[in-house]
Amino acid sequence: MSKQSELLDQLKIDRSESAAGGMGPVGVSIIAVVAAVVGGLGGALLLRGDASPVDDRSAAAAVEEPRTASDDPADAAPSTSTAPAARRAAPADNRILNASGYITARRIATVSSQITGLITEVNVEEGMLVEPGQVLARLDDAIAQVDLDLAVARLESQRAGVESTRADLAEAERVFKRAERLRPQGLVSEADLTEATARYDALRADLKRAEADIVVREFEVANQRERLQDHVITAPFAGVVTVKNAQTGEIVSPSSAGGGFTRTGICTIVDMASLEIEVDVNEAFIGRVFAEQTVVANLDAYPDWDIAASVIAIIPTADRAKATVRVRIGIEARDPRILPDMGVKVAFLRD
Repeated sequence: MSKQSELLDQLKIDRSESAAGGMGPVGVSIIAVVAAVVGGLGGALLLRGDASPVDDRSAAAAVEEPRTASDDPADAAPSTSTAPAARRAAPADNRILNASGYITARRIATVSSQITGLITEVNVEEGMLVEPGQVLARLDDAIAQVDLDLAVARLESQRAGVESTRADLAEAERVFKRAERLRPQGLVSEADLTEATARYDALRADLKRAEADIVVREFEVANQRERLQDHVITAPFAGVVTVKNAQTGEIVSPSSAGGGFTRTGICTIVDMASLEIEVDVNEAFIGRVFAEQTVVANLDAYPDWDIAASVIAIIPTADRAKATVRVRIGIEARDPRILPDMGVKVAFLRD
């Protein structure tokens, strides 16, 4: 037998030994591989069967993890900065819903004029505090002042005319009474008495018309005075000027005009006392929100600052495009760091 045939015989499996209960090296290897595959599949199925939905409260709590020590010896030492993190993590168990929104103002106005005119004076700048009735700007009122003076002159002229009519009426009344007294004696003709009566009645009517004209002239003066006052633009409420829209020398109008060179407002005023939070809550979770619910808010600019707040109202309508419901949240403490249009995140707490 050649050397090659001997090598082939050594690779053959002895069937008789396997049937007798023995197992060769190849059989042991096959069984080990099968056992490993079955064990891996069983472990994966076991792990999959034990997974459960993570509660949003535990997820929120899990966000706050203790800071691990670094290679720096200073970081390895205990630090008091971990205490606030622990305090913030504690109420996370009480949070049932998170949302994001913006700071909004309930009272905000872009102040304009009721008439079109040339701006001659602007008395505001961004960031300025204003009070109700404070003069913000003035318009050119030369024509309005002339119209007011003309109305006042007409009123005075009408009053003088009334006094003249009263004097004529008094004289006509004396003539009428004298003619009426002398007519029975035949000293005055019937024509003279009729003429005196007619003049007296006419002057009485003229006096009533003149007195009514005085009232009309007074209304004209009041109207011109109001038009003159329209050239002075004042603050409607107390607040902070956030935007200055116009400058001296520009034209302002209550409505936009062609060309784009006409301003439609002098400035924008925001009442900082009316600031609140508006968030959009997914309509699937709106059932977790209720009126006067306690809320913790955190501004994006100051994420570590917890702001106490509470739900004011749930707007009774949904946004079909976004599938959300708007919620108004009141801020309990006023702070100059809270500004309009700031981004904010809120956490709704359990009752």
